[in-house]
Amino acid sequence: MSKKRPGGESLPSAPSTATGPSPDHEVPAATPVPDPKRWWALAVIALAQLMVILDGTVVNIALPSAQRALGMSDADRQWVITAYTLAFGGLLLLGGRIADLVGRKRTFVIGLAGFAAASALGGAAAGPGMLFAARALQGAFAAVLAPSALSLLATTFTDPKERARAFGVYGALAGGGSAVGLIVGGLLTEYLNWRWSLYVNVPIALAALLGAPAFLRDRSGRRSGHLDVPGALLGCGGLVALVYGFSEAEPRGWSSPSVLTPLVAGAVLLAAFVWWQSRAASPLLPLRIVRDRVRAGSLATMGLATIGMFGVFLFLTYYLQVVLGYPPVRTGLAFVPISAGIVIGATQIAARLLPRTAPRTLMSSGMVLAAAGMVLLSSLTVHAQYVTHVLPALLLLGLGMGLTFMPVYATATAGVPAQDAGVASAVLNTVQQMGASLGTVLLNTIATSATGRYLHSHVRGPDADGATLDQGMVHGFSVAYRCSAGVLLLAALVAGLTVWHRTPKHAGHDAPA
Repeated sequence: MSKKRPGGESLPSAPSTATGPSPDHEVPAATPVPDPKRWWALAVIALAQLMVILDGTVVNIALPSAQRALGMSDADRQWVITAYTLAFGGLLLLGGRIADLVGRKRTFVIGLAGFAAASALGGAAAGPGMLFAARALQGAFAAVLAPSALSLLATTFTDPKERARAFGVYGALAGGGSAVGLIVGGLLTEYLNWRWSLYVNVPIALAALLGAPAFLRDRSGRRSGHLDVPGALLGCGGLVALVYGFSEAEPRGWSSPSVLTPLVAGAVLLAAFVWWQSRAASPLLPLRIVRDRVRAGSLATMGLATIGMFGVFLFLTYYLQVVLGYPPVRTGLAFVPISAGIVIGATQIAARLLPRTAPRTLMSSGMVLAAAGMVLLSSLTVHAQYVTHVLPALLLLGLGMGLTFMPVYATATAGVPAQDAGVASAVLNTVQQMGASLGTVLLNTIATSATGRYLHSHVRGPDADGATLDQGMVHGFSVAYRCSAGVLLLAALVAGLTVWHRTPKHAGHDAPA
């Protein structure tokens, strides 16, 4: 039945209580239909994720060759790394919100194409300035690409078992990509030249670009609204200032005005950013995303895990090359066990256990295993053997990180409404990037200070011989490894106290605003 308006339009009548739904009961939401191309979509997303993560370390082993080829000074060489982390870490939140506003598939393609072009530009660099600019462009496009990739994954896989498998692959790449970057960088540097550490991104990006239009499906999100420009300036400015301050701490010292000024400015800007987000009509980071205790605990666990983990790659690279005398390729291959451990831990253990195991159990167990690996590394000496001393530690670290990263990614992105999927993914990537930057700087400062104290107490003459220098370096690394173990144990405690819920049965699909 319907009633007529004066103008002839029909007005719907009230539903009959005999056949309609009871006002006290909601109609159950329909289970999302799985995308038939979802596993091909995972392959495309995984390629992009591998490229972004790999690029954080692939140039490390190539850096000495690039420095010699381009006439780079010792003071300026850090910008090959810092330009990337500044742009990537500082722009992630903005990239995530852009993905939500204009479409995640579209920003994924734009990010891929831009990253490939920036990589080609860096490989063809004729001088240091050109290389620094290319690395900054890589970071900017990665800030668009990374949250788009993770949010596409979160909205593509909704079945709990399939979601666990998909995030197992993603977590393995997130944890193992850095070690793979060291391997690839060593191979390319020794057998080709340093420029191929950048050119290698081009074919990877092209392969993902070919698959994206055919296999990726962008579920409905927000397609209207306004970009929060004040929030973008405050948030991105604060993160860039913090990353810059941390990056300058090691060469200049923590008391330098060049360090204290950006750190204070970054803290003030981020405080203003939080204040503004609570009042903005269309906030860049809706605070409801980080107010959830389980999600906040997952983010804190990821941040602490990356702080503790990234000293491994930096210190072991120097230990293997300088102390043990390994060439670049052998150094890169020495990291294979940690990559293998991460893949096994994420895809074969965590992915199988997560559907029926509380995420906090996996996270805490993984962090305890990783801390045990750090303790083993802290006992290294200048005469240690790889198989008996280094290998067991790397296997423990890999398994621990794989057990941790996979449930963190799945839990931190679960239950997020579709319109916030991009920014939620960006928050997780931002925490990971900030943890890596902070961990590298802090642990390197700890190691350098410990080495200096050792040499001061053991060197009697004006100069130290090579053996004493090596012993001092290894002592500094050992102190840093013990600090890393403490940070990882703290991550285990945080996960155990905060991440109490299981992953929802269907997470990551569209949700109402």
